[in-house]
Amino acid sequence: MSTPGHDDPLSKERSHLAASRSALRAMREDVESLDITDVTANWVNAAVLESQIEQRIKALADLSETPLFFGRLDYLHAPGAEQAEGGEGERFYVGRRHVHDADGDPMVIDWRAPVSQPFYRASKKDPQDVSLRRRFGYTGGDLTAYEDEHLLDPAEAATTSRLLQQEIERPRVGPMRDIVATIQPEQDEIVRAGLAGSVCVQGGPGTGKTAVGLHRVAYLLYAHRERLARTGTLVIGPNRSFLHYIEQVLPALGELTVRQATVDDLVAHVEVRGTDGATTAVIKGDARMAEVLRRALYSHVVPPAEGVVVVRGSRRWRVPVYELEEIVRELLARDIRYGAAREALPQRIAHAVLVQMERAGEAPDDRVQNAVARNAAVKALVKSVWPQVDPAKLVLRLLTDADFLAEHAEGVLTGDEQKAVLWVKPARSVKSARWSPADAVLIDEATDLIERTHSLGHVVLDEAQDLSPMQYRAVGRRCTTGSATVLGDLAQGTTPWATRSWEEALGHLGKGEAVVEELTAGFRVPTDVIAYASRLLPHIAPGLTPVASIRENPGFFDIRTADAGPAGVVAACRELLEREGSVGLIAADARVPELAAALAAAGIGHVGPGEETTHATRLTLVPASLAKGLEYDYVVLDEPQAVVDGEPDERTGLRRLYVALTRAVSGLVVTHAAGLPRQLT
Repeated sequence: MSTPGHDDPLSKERSHLAASRSALRAMREDVESLDITDVTANWVNAAVLESQIEQRIKALADLSETPLFFGRLDYLHAPGAEQAEGGEGERFYVGRRHVHDADGDPMVIDWRAPVSQPFYRASKKDPQDVSLRRRFGYTGGDLTAYEDEHLLDPAEAATTSRLLQQEIERPRVGPMRDIVATIQPEQDEIVRAGLAGSVCVQGGPGTGKTAVGLHRVAYLLYAHRERLARTGTLVIGPNRSFLHYIEQVLPALGELTVRQATVDDLVAHVEVRGTDGATTAVIKGDARMAEVLRRALYSHVVPPAEGVVVVRGSRRWRVPVYELEEIVRELLARDIRYGAAREALPQRIAHAVLVQMERAGEAPDDRVQNAVARNAAVKALVKSVWPQVDPAKLVLRLLTDADFLAEHAEGVLTGDEQKAVLWVKPARSVKSARWSPADAVLIDEATDLIERTHSLGHVVLDEAQDLSPMQYRAVGRRCTTGSATVLGDLAQGTTPWATRSWEEALGHLGKGEAVVEELTAGFRVPTDVIAYASRLLPHIAPGLTPVASIRENPGFFDIRTADAGPAGVVAACRELLEREGSVGLIAADARVPELAAALAAAGIGHVGPGEETTHATRLTLVPASLAKGLEYDYVVLDEPQAVVDGEPDERTGLRRLYVALTRAVSGLVVTHAAGLPRQLT
């Protein structure tokens, strides 16, 4: 590895960095100087174009602390000309976005471009026509080192990149950052998988599955920008704290248009003010509820009692009851939404009238058919045969009317299950009801049965193992015509309805054809920490392969017996804050207020999950229930047994503990006054 003052090439690379930054600044200034005064036809077009220009200006921002390029590829031949005799090689700098000079020649190549792919996949065994791969090291925004791999030199042994290891282990303060400089070959294969197919990534702690999912979105937007600009993309996370933690990754890669949401955001048709017990929530989240809702909805359709007579001028046209029955049966047999069929019914009746008119020698057109469909008699018949249904009112009736529920849940839910979902205290109206999160998902299902949910081009679903079957269905209908990237770890399922297998989950999502990939190489969690946490795997997910850390640094790991009070926890936090990087104090939810008071009394500032840390305040106090998906350089884990006891059953508690144990990137201190869970000892 070369360092300042020893190698002239470093000065040349610094010069290229400075020139690239100047070129990027010029690209931004060119966009800022655009005059659109006379190029748009109206104010709507002008507003759209102005918004696009603003997005482009933001995408061309030069982040001073973020390296503009992190690698270089020297090709033996020009890409695409490997077979040409005497072909001259080319050199490419690989970075977060494309930068070109005033002549349009590339100075930095986007990491997503095909020519950049060998930076992640080339090896001694498969050099992919790359003679030299160079990695750059940075301190802040300054280029301070480089490291070369001569892939075609048989005398040079393959070694682990020190710069790569340093980048992986670099302390972090604040939200999640991109891993574009450290993507590994097995991760890159997932990132660059095509848009047409769905992918499910099973990844243990520290395998980078979340980062892989976010970089996959960035890659797909690069490779299929026009299509995804029309259809849209969405990243779904487990909670707001998690979304805040990851929200800067895509903007750092120049992607600003990706929406982020939780499942609760997607199904927010009503205000959620209530909660369900575990048993009730499991039943409401069961996929069988979809059939109960379908039966209840279509019970509103009744056979016509009599024919309909349409009066036009001096003529009367009668559609007999048997013909109306046939129209209704045909609409019920078709695989279309309840609302779409209801809209089609008056048109079908009008068509039957037009057939009679034509037989009588008239020549009606579409205007006549539409007029007949709006006829008062036809509208009255449609209202009685195929009435409008409000999805929230439908769910409210199911949850409050025992007879209505029993009628439509017969053979689907047992009697005890029906009792479990019925509200003890019925609500008077939709607005006054204390809806639970599971109820909101049922309303979303009912809404989709009535009117088709808009489908996006691609959806990324993170921490998917905690979703219920009905929640999977809610996500799945957001990508019925698109694809999905599903990310999760079965061992970290901490809800009573947690996913038992990816095959089952993907079936509920409507993506049964998705390819399941498993990431087992750990880049984030130190060896000693992941080995300790993996003691829990036989008890929480016996079929999973334990994560194998590839970190050269074993990390800092200690188990300490503390007094019953929080003094030992406070001391451990103070000790770790003397090190560089972020610190997370994770504790059972019930113990958080006591620990917050102890930290305040000790004069140690802290923030909550989702709040941004600073160099002055680097400690985050994290309830165990919100720890999933978050990472800290150092973690203090308070009372593991209390984390287990805070859950409704031991298996869920042990899974919650597994999550808490694996949030550390550089070191973990476990403090306990009570005994440790037997599964750890």
